Amino acid sequence: MLKATNLGKYYIKDNYLFRGLDLEVPPGHIMAVLGPNARGKTTLLKTLSHLLEPSEGSVYTDGLVGYVPQSKHTSVSFPVIDMVMMGRASKMKAWETPGKKEKEIALNSLEKVGIAHLAQKSYGELSGGQKQLVLIARAIATDPKTLVLDEPTSALDLKNQMLVLEICSSLAQSSMGIILTTHDPSHAALIADSLLCMPPEGRVEHGGIKQLLTGEKLSELYGTHIVVDDITVQEQPHVVVVPVFHKQETYVSV
Repeated sequence: MLKATNLGKYYIKDNYLFRGLDLEVPPGHIMAVLGPNARGKTTLLKTLSHLLEPSEGSVYTDGLVGYVPQSKHTSVSFPVIDMVMMGRASKMKAWETPGKKEKEIALNSLEKVGIAHLAQKSYGELSGGQKQLVLIARAIATDPKTLVLDEPTSALDLKNQMLVLEICSSLAQSSMGIILTTHDPSHAALIADSLLCMPPEGRVEHGGIKQLLTGEKLSELYGTHIVVDDITVQEQPHVVVVPVFHKQETYVSV
């Protein structure tokens, strides 16, 4: 479980990115974080993951928090298996060399995300989607109680987006808490149990999907007209989120 109490964070004194935030992510729960660019979503995730100290309030966790960053790039290209074994560093003594146990855990983590066959490939030779899966596997290898992912579907094609969402859903079903940011509210509609919305101005709001995933709320959040509707696809209910596009007429003088 991850629990934040009266959480606040600023970089410039008293200029809070968020403040007075209370939330709880129990085992098996998925919380999606929505908000415009440069609003502080990454700072929030790093604070929840104990990578940044809060300016006020506290974060309690009953186990390790695995963190998957946005960036997939590295200047050094290790084999995939070694990249994942790096997630075991916190479990090892100083100067200890990874052994058979660490390799087995790394391979098991790769299997969970479906890319065990890439174990000996160079990380630098992988596609963007494959690199994202490696970083998720590395986080899983830490044996976390909660997994925090910063825009895990960014720059991925539709197939890989769905694959990442399926992995998050599967991990939640195995009693892992999941927190993720996304710029596509439809992803939240597919897998999230709750939302945390960070509007351009004003207080961060945490609540249920039905409460916050509405056209009115999302239009306020992103500053553009958004429609949320229910449809049926293959006899299954789905929520669709559609920004309303107004084509501008272009006039050419002659």
